[in-house]
Amino acid sequence: MATMKALVYAATGKPTLEDRPKPTILKPTDAIVKMIKTTICGTDLHIFKGDVATCDTGRIIGHEGVAVVEQVGDKVSHFKPGDKVIVSCITSCTNCTNCRTGMPSHCTDGGWTLGNTIDGTQAEYTRVPHADGSLHRVAKSASDDAQLMLSDIVPAGYECGVLQGKVKLGSTVAIVGSGPVGLSALITSQLFSPLQVIMIDLNENRLSTARSLGATHTVVSGPNAVEQVMELTAGRGVDTVIEAVGIPATFELCQKLVAVGGTIANLGVHGAKVDLHMEKLWDRNITITTRLVSTTSTSMLIKLVESGKIQPEKVLTHNFAFGDIEKAYSIFGAAESHNCLKVVINI
Repeated sequence: MATMKALVYAATGKPTLEDRPKPTILKPTDAIVKMIKTTICGTDLHIFKGDVATCDTGRIIGHEGVAVVEQVGDKVSHFKPGDKVIVSCITSCTNCTNCRTGMPSHCTDGGWTLGNTIDGTQAEYTRVPHADGSLHRVAKSASDDAQLMLSDIVPAGYECGVLQGKVKLGSTVAIVGSGPVGLSALITSQLFSPLQVIMIDLNENRLSTARSLGATHTVVSGPNAVEQVMELTAGRGVDTVIEAVGIPATFELCQKLVAVGGTIANLGVHGAKVDLHMEKLWDRNITITTRLVSTTSTSMLIKLVESGKIQPEKVLTHNFAFGDIEKAYSIFGAAESHNCLKVVINI
């Protein structure tokens, strides 16, 4: 049996590079792809902490990547061997009720499966179910690094933050959290020409990156953060506040920043309950939104990357060979001490 190298969830806190059987076609809608590049997501770190109950030990991790199609099943009609593709973090059958209503993240035979309930992309080869709905051809004139960011974080920032947050021409926006997904929301929010985009974070290095990517203002999170945002908005607060961290303190901060008639768009992954201060918000015409990325915007985002309208590769800070992926996990897991935002794993 042919084997390959793969990064495996061997045990809690233990990412391990192992030899595994090369995947094969299981269903006629499958494709086997040879990975070129992949990356590590914060969700992968949650898996290794034991926070993701749906992911069993022994799983090959990863849900992002750029690859070349090696083999397709008999019912794959949109792709052929040799096609260079972006592997979506969301698997879509395209036919179930949720897929047809624009929510493939909740596909009844897909959704977030790669690196979760089935083997993922941090490997030399990956089996992609429902290939016609789960792969995207790359733009030949754009870099692989830029398009790697379109597997997950850029559509997540755009769909869950910018679109759900109703960012529009002349509006004021605050993004709480300047990690990769928060910075992706920053990049894509500028497509709508908001008046202000205020980035809030504890880390000055990340705020410096945010300024280089177009943030009009940056605020260090702390006891004076609300006061600073109010000064920037003439005491009104912001029309859209995007929560891009996923902890109770940042969701609490969002509730203090939102203006009358504004929207709180949750983008962070929450692992603990948060308080909702209805005693302060009940009469303020506030909208609170939640969403899981569906990657329905990926085709459009590919065109924006191809045209140079957005440059998501600017959030990349570190490159690793696949043989050094365990080291990459160590650095990504201690991101602040290494000034690390997003890593590329070259396979």
